[in-house]
Amino acid sequence: MRALLPHPLLTAILALVWVLLLNDFSWGAIVFGLLLGFAIALLISPYWPERPHIRNPLAILEYFAIVLWDIVVSNVQVAYLVLFRRGDSLKSQFVTVPIALESPEAIATLAGTITMTPGTLSADLSADGRSLLVHCLDTSDPDGVVATIKSRYERRLMRIFV
Repeated sequence: MRALLPHPLLTAILALVWVLLLNDFSWGAIVFGLLLGFAIALLISPYWPERPHIRNPLAILEYFAIVLWDIVVSNVQVAYLVLFRRGDSLKSQFVTVPIALESPEAIATLAGTITMTPGTLSADLSADGRSLLVHCLDTSDPDGVVATIKSRYERRLMRIFV
């Protein structure tokens, strides 16, 4: 069964994304989305042979809620910076964030979360996979940025991924 459907969750997510992008909840859209998800999962299975091991699926909901809240708050903060601060008064800098995550999926999720949050951007992953280089639009406290990323995101991702 695993050879026929190597990544069932990925197939379902791709089908859902397809239906949402089409904004059409007809049977034809759902069936085509499932076929598309099935085909993509089969095509990438040689490059992604193992499924990610999720320890606590309910923690995903908590993580999603935290990230969604942080995106909203960061949007307001960045809008304030753009509208009311001069560009030369911003203290943008690169910050190195040491990470304890080992799963490639967890590291990719952390990097994606940082990039999705306005005002920060994951710029690079070290060769040994032990640190992320993060660009901050405006920060005077690099250690605070590291502490926030580790406490809000990395700690929760360690509970989700094995």
